[in-house]
Amino acid sequence: MQPVLTCQNIEKYYGNKGNLTKALDSIGFDVQPGEFIGIMGASGSGKTTLLNCISTIDNVTSGHIFINGKEITKLNSRQLSRFRREDLGFVFQEANLLDTLTARENIALALTICNVPPREVETRVKDIAELLDITDTLDKNPYQLSGGQKQRVAAARAMVSEPSLVLADEPTGALDSKNAKMLLESFKTLNTQRHATILMVTHDSYAASYCSRILFIKDGKLFNEIIKGDKTRKEFFTDIVAVISFLGGDSADVL
Repeated sequence: MQPVLTCQNIEKYYGNKGNLTKALDSIGFDVQPGEFIGIMGASGSGKTTLLNCISTIDNVTSGHIFINGKEITKLNSRQLSRFRREDLGFVFQEANLLDTLTARENIALALTICNVPPREVETRVKDIAELLDITDTLDKNPYQLSGGQKQRVAAARAMVSEPSLVLADEPTGALDSKNAKMLLESFKTLNTQRHATILMVTHDSYAASYCSRILFIKDGKLFNEIIKGDKTRKEFFTDIVAVISFLGGDSADVL
């Protein structure tokens, strides 16, 4: 089976010869279709830089990134715009919804941009809203929604176009524990029922325990990897905390 994502020897430098910082150091890994991958590491470890390179927000200094076998590090600006529109979905720490549009219109926007017929847009928005239990929010504006509702609308917007890969950057960072759990359950539903492939950067061991595999980054390098397998989420959480403690000596340094 061809991986959805392949990173080969990714390196990223910032600065110049007199003051050079190596943010990513020969990172390589694959993500298979339907995986829910977490990326963890202390602040400054390079995890967000890695996500930015995969999303083409930033350029790699060297190495190769493939999405569905296509090398995105060689795409021109026009090809990159199409790639982001058709192959990627994004969920950030803030929902970044358009205040002048309803939740329904925010979700539908991703399909409208891709010229999906109106009747199909309506059906797909309804289906994803039912799946994420946000049907009652569709005709409300963002200012009428809670933080958790906004993030679930953002997740629906990211998934409604059925992208190859969903990138989530600290999606629970601005949420309380109740709303964070609801969002993570939504991600898990998208992963199991829609076979969504998700790559999530997080500081939070609880959030990471919803993933099927965790990649740990330290000083720009891939430090360790653990797989959930048949373990319960509680058992996987314990494994995650153990690695974090080994990484920084204290889980509080990373969470």
